[in-house]
Amino acid sequence: MDERKDIPAVSGEIKTAQVKWIEKMKFLGTGNSGKSIVMDAPVRSGGDGSAISPGELVLLALGGCTSVDVIGILNKMRVGFRDLRVDIEAEAVETYPKIYRRVKLIYRFYGCQDQQKARKAVALSKQKYCSVSAILEKSTEVEYEIMFEP
Repeated sequence: MDERKDIPAVSGEIKTAQVKWIEKMKFLGTGNSGKSIVMDAPVRSGGDGSAISPGELVLLALGGCTSVDVIGILNKMRVGFRDLRVDIEAEAVETYPKIYRRVKLIYRFYGCQDQQKARKAVALSKQKYCSVSAILEKSTEVEYEIMFEP
C-alpha cells in the first residue's frame, strides 16, 4: 500500500494515450491499444461539432465501464437477459471548470431472468469494479436507477 491509507498500491502497468491536433478544434485521441477516436469541440466553443466532445467521452467512458462490469458479472452468475442499455444524464456546473455536478445512470435490462442478481451486479460495479465511476465520484454525485423491461 501507498503511505496514504486510501490509495492502493500501483499495478506497475503504465497506460499511455496521445491526443493529436487535426485542425480547428478537432483532435485524434489514440489509446494504449492503438485504437483511435476523433474529438471535436461544440460549435459554441469554436469547433465544428462534427465529432464527440471530450466531455461526452467522459460520460461514455462511465457508461462503457459499468456496462462491461455488469455484463461480465451477469455472465459469471449465469443470469440470462436479452439486452442492456444504460442511459446517462448529467448536469454540469455553470462555472469553469464545468465539471459534472451530478450524473445519473439508468440501467434498462430487457428480458432479465433474475432481477435480484442484476441489482447486485449494478451495485458491485458502482461500489467495487468501475474505475471511471470511482474517479468521477471524487467530484461528482453519481446515482443510478434500475429498470426492468420485458
